[in-house]
Amino acid sequence: MSLLVQKFGGTSVGTVERILAVARRVKAERDRGHDMVVVVSAMSGETNRLLELARGISADATAREVDVLLATGEQVTIALLSMALEAIGCPARSYTGGQVHILTDNVHGKARIVDIDGERVRQDLALGRVVVIAGFQGVDENGNITTLGRGGSDTTAVAMAAALKADECQIYTDVDGVYTTDPRVCPQARRLARITAEEMLELASLGAKVLQIRSVEFAGKYRVPLRVLSSFEDGPGTLITYEETQMEQALISGIAFSRDEAKLTVKGVPDQPGVAYRILGGVADAAINVDMIIQNIGADGTTDFTFTVPRTDYRKAREIVTKTATELHARDIQGDERIAKISVVGVGMRSHAGIASTMFQVLAREGINIQMISTSEIKISVVVEEKYLELAVRALHSAFGLDAENGSGAAA
Repeated sequence: MSLLVQKFGGTSVGTVERILAVARRVKAERDRGHDMVVVVSAMSGETNRLLELARGISADATAREVDVLLATGEQVTIALLSMALEAIGCPARSYTGGQVHILTDNVHGKARIVDIDGERVRQDLALGRVVVIAGFQGVDENGNITTLGRGGSDTTAVAMAAALKADECQIYTDVDGVYTTDPRVCPQARRLARITAEEMLELASLGAKVLQIRSVEFAGKYRVPLRVLSSFEDGPGTLITYEETQMEQALISGIAFSRDEAKLTVKGVPDQPGVAYRILGGVADAAINVDMIIQNIGADGTTDFTFTVPRTDYRKAREIVTKTATELHARDIQGDERIAKISVVGVGMRSHAGIASTMFQVLAREGINIQMISTSEIKISVVVEEKYLELAVRALHSAFGLDAENGSGAAA
């Protein structure tokens, strides 16, 4: 007998009919002999509805009270799912985050899990019950309700799996696994049978929205086997593994991209220590994330400094940098909001040469100019004009064999 932790998101429990379908799926696993813990989100749209109610009362509601309000969304779902399980003859018990005693810090709205007391859950499992737990929430050391922020239910599920030493944590979503790239951009995209946690972290950080970064990080820290599955159709999904022994032939596992990019260039600033800090210090103080950075040294003792920021922060970042550039007597400031970032990711880069040159050759053949380049041990990212994004993704996907049934990019 194994212990499974399953997580169902808002779309999966968005209606009574879907909650009943989830109950049947959970019961089927229990009937196969598995112990079952189920973590659920609020019903689709419920969190937004609650936020609108809060705004209707006050635009300055305290974060503590907002957390108290938002936590009710998951409370509705755990009760309904437990009722549905009981109705089909499957004993169940629901718990809020506080009842399980998911202990967090006291940062309302984006709390982090500190500890979990799984004793009550183990007792219920021993009695043959399915345990249904509210995701996205916990309590701090003073008993205040907290919420975990974006992706919080995924994090709850992985944390419960770690605390209970579950055999697998299964994340049910509206897609049937992790794909080599977004099928809406590249129809030849394939579902991966498995992918390493390291690759999944890179893909999640680069824009792939199947899993939130925090949950993958948590799973990696505690070695929790993760599987991404569809709530609406049967299938093996994608296993996120921590072993690379069978992955050596996987040259590239996926291609991620982001349209939410903008670029700023400060031209002709003095080539001296401290300039990079002066340019980026004010941007950081404004809580704007800087991604790719390039510095080019000129023959006249000046340097050009280029960096990217989220497109939503472009105007604010440009205002800050313009002031700094004036103080540094820079020659010019240039900006571009029509760029995109494309990244190829794969652990195979560690043992295979020539991936960068292949990537650059493919883009050159398509007449796509590379504006910026960034690399890590298992990733190469480039910035190109946004209008070339889909062409570039499809060309790279084909070149690395990702759209072939058993191509060089296939993950074993």
